[in-house]
Amino acid sequence: MKVSQFFVLSAALIVSVSCTRETTVTPPVSEAVSPTPSTAVTAAAPAETTAAATDQPIKTGTFVAGEAPTAGTARVVSENGENYLELDSAFSTSDQGPDLYVILHRLDDVLGSTEPPAYPLQEGDYVILAPLQEFTGAQRYLIPADVNLDDYKSAVIWCRQFNATFGVATFGS
Repeated sequence: MKVSQFFVLSAALIVSVSCTRETTVTPPVSEAVSPTPSTAVTAAAPAETTAAATDQPIKTGTFVAGEAPTAGTARVVSENGENYLELDSAFSTSDQGPDLYVILHRLDDVLGSTEPPAYPLQEGDYVILAPLQEFTGAQRYLIPADVNLDDYKSAVIWCRQFNATFGVATFGS
Protein backbone atom coordinates (compact mmCIF):
# COMPACT_ATOMS: atom_id res chain seq x y z
CA MET A 1 0.00 0.00 0.00
CA LYS A 2 2.77 2.42 0.90
CA VAL A 3 4.54 1.74 -2.44
CA SER A 4 1.43 2.65 -4.43
CA GLN A 5 0.99 5.87 -2.38
CA PHE A 6 4.63 6.70 -3.11
CA PHE A 7 4.07 6.32 -6.85
CA VAL A 8 0.91 8.44 -6.72
CA LEU A 9 2.70 11.20 -4.80
CA SER A 10 5.70 11.02 -7.16
CA ALA A 11 3.45 11.30 -10.22
CA ALA A 12 1.59 14.25 -8.67
CA LEU A 13 4.89 15.98 -7.89
CA ILE A 14 6.19 15.48 -11.45
CA VAL A 15 2.97 16.81 -12.96
CA SER A 16 2.96 19.86 -10.68
CA VAL A 17 6.63 20.65 -11.37
CA SER A 18 6.25 20.27 -15.14
CA CYS A 19 3.15 22.47 -15.09
CA THR A 20 4.94 25.26 -13.26
CA ARG A 21 7.74 25.24 -15.82
CA GLU A 22 5.23 25.73 -18.61
CA THR A 23 3.98 29.04 -17.28
CA THR A 24 5.21 32.25 -18.83
CA VAL A 25 5.42 35.68 -17.35
CA THR A 26 4.15 38.53 -19.45
CA PRO A 27 5.40 41.95 -18.42
CA PRO A 28 2.82 44.60 -17.69
CA VAL A 29 1.96 46.81 -20.64
CA SER A 30 3.97 49.68 -19.20
CA GLU A 31 7.12 47.51 -19.20
CA ALA A 32 6.60 45.94 -22.61
CA VAL A 33 9.10 47.01 -25.24
CA SER A 34 8.02 46.97 -28.85
CA PRO A 35 10.75 46.14 -31.34
CA THR A 36 12.13 48.98 -33.39
CA PRO A 37 13.15 48.51 -37.00
CA SER A 38 16.78 48.30 -35.94
CA THR A 39 16.15 45.54 -33.39
CA ALA A 40 13.36 43.60 -35.06
CA VAL A 41 14.33 40.22 -36.46
CA THR A 42 12.68 39.34 -39.75
CA ALA A 43 13.08 36.58 -42.28
CA ALA A 44 14.63 37.38 -45.63
CA ALA A 45 12.00 38.79 -47.91
CA PRO A 46 11.38 37.27 -51.32
CA ALA A 47 12.80 39.20 -54.24
CA GLU A 48 9.39 40.55 -55.24
CA THR A 49 8.73 42.27 -51.89
CA THR A 50 12.31 43.42 -51.51
CA ALA A 51 12.05 45.30 -54.78
CA ALA A 52 9.63 47.77 -53.22
CA ALA A 53 12.31 48.81 -50.73
CA THR A 54 14.90 49.44 -53.44
CA ASP A 55 15.38 52.24 -55.92
CA GLN A 56 14.73 51.70 -59.60
CA PRO A 57 16.57 48.74 -61.08
CA ILE A 58 20.10 49.50 -62.22
CA LYS A 59 19.82 47.07 -65.16
CA THR A 60 16.97 44.92 -66.49
CA GLY A 61 16.71 42.24 -69.16
CA THR A 62 14.33 39.54 -70.38
CA PHE A 63 15.58 35.97 -70.77
CA VAL A 64 15.71 34.29 -74.17
CA ALA A 65 16.40 30.61 -74.73
CA GLY A 66 19.81 29.29 -75.65
CA GLU A 67 20.41 25.59 -75.09
CA ALA A 68 17.13 25.24 -73.14
CA PRO A 69 13.81 27.07 -72.79
CA THR A 70 14.40 29.96 -70.39
CA ALA A 71 11.98 32.80 -69.59
CA GLY A 72 11.44 35.62 -67.12
CA THR A 73 13.20 38.83 -66.20
CA ALA A 74 16.55 39.52 -64.55
CA ARG A 75 17.33 42.81 -62.90
CA VAL A 76 20.17 44.30 -60.94
CA VAL A 77 19.11 46.28 -57.87
CA SER A 78 20.99 48.06 -55.13
CA GLU A 79 19.97 47.78 -51.49
CA ASN A 80 21.84 48.97 -48.41
CA GLY A 81 25.03 49.48 -50.40
CA GLU A 82 24.99 46.00 -51.96
CA ASN A 83 24.01 44.92 -55.46
CA TYR A 84 21.83 41.91 -56.21
CA LEU A 85 20.70 40.09 -59.32
CA GLU A 86 17.02 39.24 -58.98
CA LEU A 87 15.11 36.76 -61.11
CA ASP A 88 11.38 37.48 -61.13
CA SER A 89 8.51 35.12 -60.31
CA ALA A 90 8.05 34.36 -64.03
CA PHE A 91 11.60 32.97 -64.27
CA SER A 92 11.91 29.38 -65.49
CA THR A 93 14.53 27.21 -67.14
CA SER A 94 14.96 23.53 -67.90
CA ASP A 95 15.46 21.16 -64.98
CA GLN A 96 17.51 18.88 -67.24
CA GLY A 97 20.82 20.62 -66.68
CA PRO A 98 23.28 19.56 -64.05
CA ASP A 99 25.61 22.10 -62.48
CA LEU A 100 23.59 25.22 -63.38
CA TYR A 101 24.98 28.61 -62.36
CA VAL A 102 23.85 32.22 -62.49
CA ILE A 103 26.53 34.41 -64.02
CA LEU A 104 27.08 37.93 -65.32
CA HIS A 105 28.59 38.11 -68.82
CA ARG A 106 30.57 40.93 -70.45
CA LEU A 107 28.82 40.72 -73.84
CA ASP A 108 25.37 41.96 -74.77
CA ASP A 109 25.04 39.31 -77.52
CA VAL A 110 26.14 36.15 -75.74
CA LEU A 111 24.22 33.80 -78.03
CA GLY A 112 25.36 35.56 -81.22
CA SER A 113 29.00 35.35 -80.16
CA THR A 114 28.97 31.55 -79.70
CA GLU A 115 28.00 28.43 -81.64
CA PRO A 116 24.74 26.53 -81.18
CA PRO A 117 23.57 24.19 -79.85
CA ALA A 118 25.52 24.58 -76.58
CA TYR A 119 26.55 28.26 -76.93
CA PRO A 120 29.80 27.66 -74.99
CA LEU A 121 31.32 30.59 -73.09
CA GLN A 122 34.91 31.77 -73.09
CA GLU A 123 36.68 31.85 -69.73
CA GLY A 124 37.31 35.42 -68.57
CA ASP A 125 34.14 36.79 -70.20
CA TYR A 126 31.96 36.18 -67.15
CA VAL A 127 31.78 36.18 -63.37
CA ILE A 128 29.96 33.40 -61.50
CA LEU A 129 27.48 34.64 -58.88
CA ALA A 130 26.22 31.33 -57.44
CA PRO A 131 24.66 27.98 -58.27
CA LEU A 132 21.08 28.32 -59.52
CA GLN A 133 18.78 28.03 -56.48
CA GLU A 134 15.60 26.86 -58.25
CA PHE A 135 14.52 26.08 -61.81
CA THR A 136 11.50 28.39 -61.46
CA GLY A 137 10.37 31.40 -59.49
CA ALA A 138 11.75 34.50 -57.83
CA GLN A 139 15.29 34.30 -56.47
CA ARG A 140 18.08 36.66 -55.51
CA TYR A 141 21.88 36.55 -55.84
CA LEU A 142 24.44 38.82 -54.19
CA ILE A 143 26.82 40.48 -56.63
CA PRO A 144 30.32 40.73 -55.10
CA ALA A 145 31.36 44.28 -54.22
CA ASP A 146 34.44 44.09 -56.47
CA VAL A 147 32.33 43.49 -59.61
CA ASN A 148 32.08 46.62 -61.76
CA LEU A 149 28.54 46.44 -63.16
CA ASP A 150 29.51 48.64 -66.11
CA ASP A 151 31.63 45.72 -67.37
CA TYR A 152 28.71 43.26 -67.58
CA LYS A 153 25.94 43.42 -70.18
CA SER A 154 23.97 40.18 -69.54
CA ALA A 155 22.72 37.73 -66.93
CA VAL A 156 23.12 34.09 -67.95
CA ILE A 157 21.94 30.69 -66.78
CA TRP A 158 24.92 28.47 -67.53
CA CYS A 159 25.69 24.75 -67.22
CA ARG A 160 29.29 24.69 -66.03
CA GLN A 161 29.76 20.94 -66.50
CA PHE A 162 29.00 21.03 -70.25
CA ASN A 163 29.77 24.74 -70.88
CA ALA A 164 26.26 25.22 -72.21
CA THR A 165 24.30 28.47 -72.07
CA PHE A 166 20.70 27.72 -71.11
CA GLY A 167 19.40 31.28 -71.41
CA VAL A 168 20.46 34.93 -71.52
CA ALA A 169 18.90 38.19 -70.34
CA THR A 170 20.62 41.11 -72.08
CA PHE A 171 20.46 44.27 -70.00
CA GLY A 172 18.89 47.27 -71.70
CA SER A 173 20.71 50.59 -71.66
